[in-house]
Amino acid sequence: MPSPKKIPMRTCIACREEKPKKEMLRVVKNAAGEIRLDFSGKLPGRGAYVCGSEACIRKLRKYRLLNKAFSAEVSDDVYAAIEEDFLGAK
Repeated sequence: MPSPKKIPMRTCIACREEKPKKEMLRVVKNAAGEIRLDFSGKLPGRGAYVCGSEACIRKLRKYRLLNKAFSAEVSDDVYAAIEEDFLGAK
């Protein structure tokens, strides 16, 4: 009898809730230092996960959470682009 398939879980950097990876949005920082939303979940680089909720997306900028997740300075333009990408994709 095959064992049940394990569902990969990820923690949201905004609300700290653990949810299945498929339900999360991935923000990725690639080798060149560019930070963007990864809708496919397959881009190379360091990833951080955020719930698909608008509240969590807004918390990213308010608390500068990507700076903490990537241990780097993240410009306001990046936060604005992520909000735009996410809110535009709805």
